[in-house]
Amino acid sequence: MQSRSKIFDDISQLMTNAMGVAQGARAEAETAMSSLMDRWLADRDLVTREEFEAVRMMAQKAREENAALLARIEALEGKA
Repeated sequence: MQSRSKIFDDISQLMTNAMGVAQGARAEAETAMSSLMDRWLADRDLVTREEFEAVRMMAQKAREENAALLARIEALEGKA
């Protein structure tokens, strides 16, 4: 009976080790895929969400400044 318990212990240890290796391989594959996607996107000159939002805010500010200047010009022309 002792040898049978030893065999089950060995199989259990082997399965535990195999799961650890599988999880490590999964993490490594995810990292490699992420790096590949980052390089692919960088090669395409795509903008990030942060860059897009920054430019959008700059454009919105410019439109507001243009509207304020237009109102000021119209007010000055009305006085003349």
